[in-house]
Amino acid sequence: MAGEIPDLEVTARTGTGKGAARQARRDGLVPGIVYGGGEEPLAINIPYNVLFKKLKAGRFLSTLFNLKVEGHDDVRVICRKVQRDVVKDLPTHLDLMRLKRTTKIALFIPVEFEGEDDCPGIRKGGLLSVVRPEVELVVTAGDIPEKLTASIAGLEIGDTITISSIELPAGAKATIDRDFVIGNIAAPAGLASSSDDEDGEEGDAPEAEGGEE
Repeated sequence: MAGEIPDLEVTARTGTGKGAARQARRDGLVPGIVYGGGEEPLAINIPYNVLFKKLKAGRFLSTLFNLKVEGHDDVRVICRKVQRDVVKDLPTHLDLMRLKRTTKIALFIPVEFEGEDDCPGIRKGGLLSVVRPEVELVVTAGDIPEKLTASIAGLEIGDTITISSIELPAGAKATIDRDFVIGNIAAPAGLASSSDDEDGEEGDAPEAEGGEE
């Protein structure tokens, strides 16, 4: 199931060139351009505070947006570049690329864990340790999953959950080409400490016997 794609609301910029861009910045806007998708480039402006907030939230360059411009049809876009002031490091321009529904794109998809009630390791006091709360996948723009589901049902303390145990959407592929760990069932601190002590005692026994010989 495709996830909900966040909206990115911008306005069309009537003027072009450096003069119009400078005026936009004076008005508290960041100028940009939308290109690709077999259509003509479209000059836009986005409120500075809106862009700054999204940049601060992270993953802006790997998030698919539903671009909304008054007088134009909604289109899916991804940001390909954000230019910044060399001194203040503040955004001064952005490039957005239109995407077709069949376009392949790399995005971070959140992972949701389920099955805790049926996890023996959890019932014995173990804890779910999340190694990757999200996974970067190459997916088609028209079929982006809202989340990935990882089941921990039946897992014991010490067991791990890897990417191969998660059913990926058709056509999707992880950007990391190996069976990496998503999470594990960790032993509680008290149990882990007790286990270490026992291991130490067992390891000392042969050494003591060797001394007597």
